Amino acid sequence: MITIGIIIITVLISLYANSNSDVYYKLLYSPYLVTEKKQWYRIISHGFIHSQNNIFHLIINMYVLYLFGSLTEKLYLSFLGPRGYMFYIMLYLGGLIAASLPALKKHKNDYTYNAVGASGAVSAVVFSSILFIPLQGITFIFFPFFSIPAFIFGALYLIYEYYMSKRAADGIGHDAHFAGALFGIAFTIIVIPQSFFIFINQIKDFFG
Repeated sequence: MITIGIIIITVLISLYANSNSDVYYKLLYSPYLVTEKKQWYRIISHGFIHSQNNIFHLIINMYVLYLFGSLTEKLYLSFLGPRGYMFYIMLYLGGLIAASLPALKKHKNDYTYNAVGASGAVSAVVFSSILFIPLQGITFIFFPFFSIPAFIFGALYLIYEYYMSKRAADGIGHDAHFAGALFGIAFTIIVIPQSFFIFINQIKDFFG
């Protein structure tokens, strides 16, 4: 139910902020304001709002979170019991924070830079699930009859996001996606060490 709760809260805040520019500005991620004005809350608050000019930004993030978050939440509960709720929330919020760090380093003196969206946190959740079920099929929205194993999708995703983060030409936070994904992997292995061996064993069977 944590995943559903996050989705509901994010949708409500996003829609409200989209209709109220003052709220939108107060919540967006500005590395400059974080460092100069010590507005550290922005590192997390920006994940609960999305682009004012593109509703699909919100829809896609929440759709992916619903698909992978529901699964990951259940896996955390199965391995950690009731503590799984707490660690799952830490996974999500930690993904937001980790995704914010590259921009904090690169744009702390750029008052024109800002970012919004939960993509970093969603990436953390997606890659956490890949550790547990690396052979699950990933289906693309526009190609519903074609799927690839999750670990192959994950590898291609990381390569693409790393490459695009170096180009920085399209206004998308590729470095945030990359950092969030890596956090999801690292955090899950730390709190559920079995996930690493589950991943390795399934990959061995795949190539076996």
